[in-house]
Amino acid sequence: MTSYSRQEVLRILQISSRQLQGWERAELISPKQHYTFQDLGQLRTLRILREEAVPAASIRHSILAMKAVAGMTNPLLEACPVRTGTRLAFRYHGAVVDPIRRQLLFDFERCDRLGRYGQLGAVCEPAPLRRPGSGQENVQDRFLEAVQAEESGDKQRAIALYTEILLLDQSFAPAYINLGTIHFHLREFDSAEDLYRRATEADPSYVLAFFDLGNVLDELERLDEAIAAYRRAAALAPRYADVHYNLALAYERKGQRRPALRHWEEYVRLDRSGPWADHARGQIHKLLGREKLSIAWRKDGFVARDQERAALQLI
Repeated sequence: MTSYSRQEVLRILQISSRQLQGWERAELISPKQHYTFQDLGQLRTLRILREEAVPAASIRHSILAMKAVAGMTNPLLEACPVRTGTRLAFRYHGAVVDPIRRQLLFDFERCDRLGRYGQLGAVCEPAPLRRPGSGQENVQDRFLEAVQAEESGDKQRAIALYTEILLLDQSFAPAYINLGTIHFHLREFDSAEDLYRRATEADPSYVLAFFDLGNVLDELERLDEAIAAYRRAAALAPRYADVHYNLALAYERKGQRRPALRHWEEYVRLDRSGPWADHARGQIHKLLGREKLSIAWRKDGFVARDQERAALQLI
């Protein structure tokens, strides 16, 4: 097998030694002295992702999630990476999956820039995803058909297909999620809550199930339950920025400023640009201003509970 030295890799890919060392420190690729042709493909994909300003930590987290979801050895080579905001999704066999949310979406577009490498790069059409413990390929096919029907506006057909899927496989969590979301948009919140809860039971590690459950509970003004659901989603995917945004809103509605501030700050750390980041920064400034006033008031009005214990004694 042909191998390439570090210097050859730097020259071929036109990257600096510092860049390569940074990717190694970020655990995006293992440190090596000699690289295979496949390694070159992975490094080229990393270079383009970093040029697209996808954070290194987000790339690493998405790769680990994809390995767990799809059982892949190297998602950067076995699938087409796709940037979705600050996160990374993967396109393969006509579908796009967000491995952190574990959401499978119908893909109307062909592989884009990241899939046009010829032999040196990501594979555009690897083997289709197989859910662990499920051998029903027709379930996947019907799910894609249901998503397509939903996105074309045919809600009734989508509902019928999702319901049919769940009759075939009661453990297929994405169908619960998408069917629940249809009911959510129809403001049928009780039905949506029931379907989201079924998704959490079908797959207790499904981040999106807990996130969407939190959303419907928030809509029902059951804030304590919503916060519990959001916190579960945050525990499963700490870098899922939207969870921190919604947690901050929920804590603010409960009047709990300190935890709200903590989650606003975490959101801004994960998503640094855009209107939602600007709103989060505004909330941080407001909360910090209120907190300063609150601290000043406590200081001026402080009265010790036990005057005898608090008094200074001269000896």
